[in-house]
Amino acid sequence: MAYPTPLTGTPIVLALNGTGEPVARRVAAALGCPLHGRAGRTGAKITFPNALDHARDLFAAGHAVVGVCASGILIRAVAPLLADKTVEPPVISVSDDGRVVVPLLGGHRGANRLARQIAEALGGTAAVTTAGDVALGVALDEPPAGYALANPENAKTVMAALLSGGGARMTGLALFDLPPGDAVEIAVTERLDPGGPAKLVYHPQAYALGVGCARDADAGELWDNVRAVLADAGIAPGAVASVNTLDLKLDEPAMNALAARLGRPLRAFSAEALRGIDVPNPSEVVHAEVGTPSVAEAAALAATKGDIVVAKRKTSNTTVALARAPAPITDQKGRPRGRVSIVSIGPGQSAWRTPEASRLVQEAEELVGYGLYIDLLGPLAAGKPRADFPLGGEEARCRHALERSGEGRNVALICSGDAGIYAMGALVFELMDRGDVSDAAKRVEVICTPGVSALQAAAARAGAPLGHDFCAISLSDLLTPRDDILRRLRAAAEGDFVIAFYNPVSKRRRTLLAEARDILLDHRPAGTPVLLGTSLGRPEEALRHRRLADLDVDEVDMLTLVLVGSSQTRLVRTGDGVRMYTPRGYARRMEGGDLPAGVGI
Repeated sequence: MAYPTPLTGTPIVLALNGTGEPVARRVAAALGCPLHGRAGRTGAKITFPNALDHARDLFAAGHAVVGVCASGILIRAVAPLLADKTVEPPVISVSDDGRVVVPLLGGHRGANRLARQIAEALGGTAAVTTAGDVALGVALDEPPAGYALANPENAKTVMAALLSGGGARMTGLALFDLPPGDAVEIAVTERLDPGGPAKLVYHPQAYALGVGCARDADAGELWDNVRAVLADAGIAPGAVASVNTLDLKLDEPAMNALAARLGRPLRAFSAEALRGIDVPNPSEVVHAEVGTPSVAEAAALAATKGDIVVAKRKTSNTTVALARAPAPITDQKGRPRGRVSIVSIGPGQSAWRTPEASRLVQEAEELVGYGLYIDLLGPLAAGKPRADFPLGGEEARCRHALERSGEGRNVALICSGDAGIYAMGALVFELMDRGDVSDAAKRVEVICTPGVSALQAAAARAGAPLGHDFCAISLSDLLTPRDDILRRLRAAAEGDFVIAFYNPVSKRRRTLLAEARDILLDHRPAGTPVLLGTSLGRPEEALRHRRLADLDVDEVDMLTLVLVGSSQTRLVRTGDGVRMYTPRGYARRMEGGDLPAGVGI
């Protein structure tokens, strides 16, 4: 059963010029949220260079965007990203004088509520156009905190009936102030009720599940047990506010699958906290195994501060109990499972950063990484706690991210390029595999995001040099034995791969690139195209074409990716200059011949 996604992204107020800045500051103060201002045009501490790019980036990250500017600016900014109104954050424009507040997007995801709050603070008018809000002053698909709408797909037809002059019959608590009548029914119930085109069903989330299970228990077995417990109590899944367990069980796949299936948070308590709770059915066996005489019943009671409704129900590998709080639960107890998001930000510019990466940064409670990489996030990182580590501190930064998330935090480990390519992704898993982190850190959720790597960036700038088989080789012998690097160089040269050289030189390492050049010259022409790409995707980006025989180590630094073509790689003159490409073999397949030699350098 699906329930509407609540607004989670922190609102960000944008000031585009000095004229609107005073109003923007008042809005930020009223909402208690950050103010971002256009660089050079406002006095804001957090600045951005381009309004369209910044608004688009914030929207992609899941922030509610409040711009003190013309509506058209925000519309043009977010239009390319619009896809699903049920998950998109609010977008609101405010006139420079503060007289008009227009919720452009997300009316039923908090935009109308925010617009009214802003208008009240400014003494202006909220130009709400959502039919239900205008005619009835309510959004039926945005219930109060602690309540869940069981059938949001029927909200539109119910609202249409009300707007046509019909009235509503209330069953249970009256959540909304609606005209009375029999056209539709608004039901508030703990019981399972599917509702329908003329009936909306709201569940008060006053129940908490307590669960325990054997290691790697079957998710289906746990789900069947939960369904049986809810059926015994006559309680709808929508009335459940959370799934609760012992902190040692936070990484159990079955429990995480259960929470995901219910669309509810998984919360955990320590053995010490659960040990002090009086339960109906304590177990000495459980106590001896995990340090508390109860997991399911104690966790359910800890989450609700209420009473057991269904005592623990056991199956071969699972235990489930249900407790009820005195009122709908809006403040979750316990702690969540920690999360490390290994965020690949590409070269740094927001246009090359994925929406998923931006969203994970927005959701993170703390940012960890090399200071320069966090700085590349710009305003997206403003106001977030951060732990900066120097180059060379890779293990320390990964361990810090894991241990902080092991305490229940949501941590983003910021990596340039793609974190899975010569970066922190592998090291995070290596630390977990080696046992170099705490048991709590081993239980965290780990999310990996793809990013634009230096390899991809160089190839795109060059043309299409990766059109056929290619490989990447790091020339750093700090972590890889020199003999292994030379062996791989010879194999790649013999295999005639296009090769991307990462970490080509440093102040100390000056010989391996020259050796690589000489090895390759034994297997491919002296005129083989080479691209030197420095600071790719950044303002100081520089691209240089060279012949393999003329590759000079002194032209290369640690910020340069060296892309060496295969014997088939060619240069072609286009309207944009010389481009580099490696044919796939279509000419041979279609015409039975080879391409002529390409443009020389």
